[in-house]
Amino acid sequence: MSDVNLEKSEERPDLGATNGAEAPTAGAAGLTFADVAQQGHTATTLDPDAKSVLSVQDLKMYFPVRSSGIIRRTVGHVQAVDGISFQVPKGGSLGLVGESGCGKSTTGRLITRLYTPTGGSMKFGDGEDDIAKMSNRQLKPLRRNVQMIFQDPYTSLNPRHTVGAIVGAPLAVHNVVPKNKILPRVQELLEVVGLNPEHYNRYPNEFSGGQRQRIGIARALTLNPKLLVADEPVSALDVSIQAQVINLLQDIQREFDVAFLFIAHDLAVVRHFCPEVAVMYLGKIVEVADRETIYGHAHHPYTQALLSAVPDVKQAAIGGRRERIRLEGDVPSPINPPSGCRFRTRCSLAQEICAKVEPPLLQIGPRHKVACHFPGELGNHPTAPVTTGLLGVDRQGSPVSGETATTVSTDPGFEKEWFDVKTQKTVSA
Repeated sequence: MSDVNLEKSEERPDLGATNGAEAPTAGAAGLTFADVAQQGHTATTLDPDAKSVLSVQDLKMYFPVRSSGIIRRTVGHVQAVDGISFQVPKGGSLGLVGESGCGKSTTGRLITRLYTPTGGSMKFGDGEDDIAKMSNRQLKPLRRNVQMIFQDPYTSLNPRHTVGAIVGAPLAVHNVVPKNKILPRVQELLEVVGLNPEHYNRYPNEFSGGQRQRIGIARALTLNPKLLVADEPVSALDVSIQAQVINLLQDIQREFDVAFLFIAHDLAVVRHFCPEVAVMYLGKIVEVADRETIYGHAHHPYTQALLSAVPDVKQAAIGGRRERIRLEGDVPSPINPPSGCRFRTRCSLAQEICAKVEPPLLQIGPRHKVACHFPGELGNHPTAPVTTGLLGVDRQGSPVSGETATTVSTDPGFEKEWFDVKTQKTVSA
């Protein structure tokens, strides 16, 4: 383990709820998550020039579906993750959002190699080695750089182990420090996350939900990782404790230059913590952009439906609410997803081309990609598909004789040139 200046924790602002104290519930005062979080911390900002710490390209995870009986044959596959590409900037944060079952948590477990991918590649830092193809022996050094914060603070900690044993286990497994140095390092980590270092000999059941999540964060920080996969780390906590934990993660990111892949349902939490956001639907990324673009100028109908479902306490208080976009029908089965665009069965804009041709994840702005034949801001979607010229098809999705499809870049990052939706031409910065 490289030397980490854990003494920096003494300079951190008061995180609240330290040494076991919990803050009052924000809901009683009518405050939103953003109100509580911004009392101590401003939203995380984006560094557009930062290098990527993780590059994921065409990542896939298919789980086999087997028949019952003595001879169990594979009769299908659950396409949990199907060809997604993205980058996580060094020291930055990428939010991954979407409804339950879209493949967010599976993506996080693939990156930490708790699952072995069916296909695709994952590269960490400047290395050329593909994480997806590494053996367990090759993965051991990597695990020091990539750690995970699990969703449930109750089940992710072993109830039979003390906090000291839980947080100190990675140090012993990786033989980072001598055995007689493990306890002092554990106590330093507990102090970093705002817990009393003298509580190392207590068991998880003696802590509250917010404190248990802090223990999980301390365990993830033990090996000084460069990337943390946070799988809905605050979903089980109330608003005020959510704000404390998110502020703690911001402190950790600022002090130790840790990058985050932040998986969440709560769009308000993601807006505060993540300068860039990727939206998933049924195993696919349908839109990815910077914070201002996603929340103010979303171009995919699914993203717009998600944002319309976010409750707005302030708007309700002054009267009047934005119109809720209600999606018809159920989410299709990932065992047999729809042809073409996977969202077409619930989309009000869907036309024949949507069933025949899958829309590519097309860059339409400096830091904006969308997978839709009819991209546009809410109420301003085009009536004709804008991708026909690129794909070499007509408005119904049938191939046009003599037309050649343009190769759309599948690079996980952003290019200096992009497709302008209004002019339907390639433009540059």
